[in-house]
Amino acid sequence: MRIKQISVTKLFGIFDHVIPLNLDERITIIHGINGVGKTSVLKIINGIFNSKYSDIRNIPFRSFQIDFDDTNNIVVNKDDTENNQRNAIEIFLANNNNEIKEKFDFKILQVEISNFRGYSLSPLIEDFVPDIKKISPREWLYLPDGEILSLEEVLERFGHLLPIKSSVNKEPIWFKNLRESLSIRFIQSQRLLRFSEGFRSESTRNRSPQMELSVVKYSSDLAENIKSELAEYGKFSQSLDRTFPKRLIESTIIEKITDEQLKDKLNKLEEKRHRLIKVGLLEPERDSYFQITDNLDDTSRKVLSVYADDTDKKLNMFSKFAQKIEVFQRIVNQRFNYKTLVINPNSGFIFKTAQDEIISPIDLSSGEQHELVMLYELLFKVKPGSLILIDEPEISLHVGWQVNFLKDLQEITEVADIDILIATHSPSLIHDRWDLTVELQGKTHATVH
Repeated sequence: MRIKQISVTKLFGIFDHVIPLNLDERITIIHGINGVGKTSVLKIINGIFNSKYSDIRNIPFRSFQIDFDDTNNIVVNKDDTENNQRNAIEIFLANNNNEIKEKFDFKILQVEISNFRGYSLSPLIEDFVPDIKKISPREWLYLPDGEILSLEEVLERFGHLLPIKSSVNKEPIWFKNLRESLSIRFIQSQRLLRFSEGFRSESTRNRSPQMELSVVKYSSDLAENIKSELAEYGKFSQSLDRTFPKRLIESTIIEKITDEQLKDKLNKLEEKRHRLIKVGLLEPERDSYFQITDNLDDTSRKVLSVYADDTDKKLNMFSKFAQKIEVFQRIVNQRFNYKTLVINPNSGFIFKTAQDEIISPIDLSSGEQHELVMLYELLFKVKPGSLILIDEPEISLHVGWQVNFLKDLQEITEVADIDILIATHSPSLIHDRWDLTVELQGKTHATVH
């Protein structure tokens, strides 16, 4: 399921916007003057699909509709009358004829926040809500996604887990299923810092979470991903190796393959192995390549043919992951000056100068870190079929990088199988692709270019 159009009425009580998404190109850009609601549109989408109810509640609008490519749509309506306490919300699923199929009355939290003090609720919240950490008297860090939640937001989202009397929202099954059917990831304008995840254990329960650079986290994250890929590769290789003798003996079919065809097959395997070594997934091996002689007998041809097929299956375990690393490495090395990105299975990624000096990711410029973080998130932190929301990708990027940004994104959308919705102020980033843009104007509908 994919989103094909987004529309909002009376955003901030003023603006009506209609935003059709480019499903073919998979990239849509919204732009406009400050204050027309570009970031707010992204926040509301994220709020609907990632239970960020505070954004749905706090951003003023009358109606927000998301149309899917399966003829259904989801509508969020708010009663914005002045005498209505903090805007009652209703969420419903409808078809193209606006016939309501399911409905969810979103009740505003009916617990008296003033009756509680952050300190007294803290033990309850941390005991009953998984993966949450107190960071100030009235703020909690939700570790799975790094969100900072107010006391009200914690109670609103997780109140049903707590032994307190309140009228909290319990999402109906249809709404949960809808949210889970489409993954949304919001890459916000502040992306260089994140909370460390080293505060999950009981031994660190009473310590405050610390901030860390995203590039440091993602470097170690890549190393962990490589180790995981190598572990799966090792298991699969052992499985094939254990059954190799049995399969070889039981095989009664000798492929009608010539010596030249077999040589070509082995050469392609060596090229594939070299490619995996280059991206840091395999270690170089001495004497791993051998030349086969001419006029092989049937037994040798049979052994080498089964070996080649097995090796091809093993190396194909890395194909998708290796493709992402290649794209990541190539784009970074095309954009960054005077340094080269090197992938290491133990440390993740480092940089080397022409003089072979090592540069840590923490020593990169702000613009380089922004570029690195965005590329990493788009390639390694998203699920296939996701819609990725990016707020102001041009931050700290050189004009030359902005001009090439969409070309890089087009390659990434194909490799990662994702759709992207961008909010930007930058004509340089749009460059010559105004056909991908939707202008959010003043007191009129959005303009599609």
